[in-house]
Amino acid sequence: MSGATLVADGDRPREGGPDRKAIDVAVGVLLATNGDFLLTSRPEGKVYAGYWEFPGGKLEAGETVEQALRRELHEEIGIVIAAAEPWRVELVDYPHALVRLSFCKVRAWTGQLEMREGQRFAWATLPVAQSPVLPGALPVLDWLAAERGFPGATCA
Repeated sequence: MSGATLVADGDRPREGGPDRKAIDVAVGVLLATNGDFLLTSRPEGKVYAGYWEFPGGKLEAGETVEQALRRELHEEIGIVIAAAEPWRVELVDYPHALVRLSFCKVRAWTGQLEMREGQRFAWATLPVAQSPVLPGALPVLDWLAAERGFPGATCA
């Protein structure tokens, strides 16, 4: 974990007070062979609807990060992933929830992308053209930029 908590929309009040528990979320950073990465939009009816993010979802009781990621990516976008490579963990304090995002790189999967929740998708490059980007996804763009030797802005 990076150590510092990323505070999203810090000017807005927090729901649940200062002692709220973190919600664990598995997140897939799907990487194509050409280096592009998959972004999906948050569906209508969800908090931050229309914002771009990396796909994934909440862990259910007893699930590991990889199990949750496999389930969520199949349910949400219709693919079956091969290995999920644990990468980074980030704690993000949103007004509606405190979330612990466990990011995994995914380099292989089967099936065709099927946006099962009405979301949009884009294969993106740096700097990303999609906007707005969910605050919890911004560190990933920075990490990808650092790995690829692209210092500076990661959003167009």
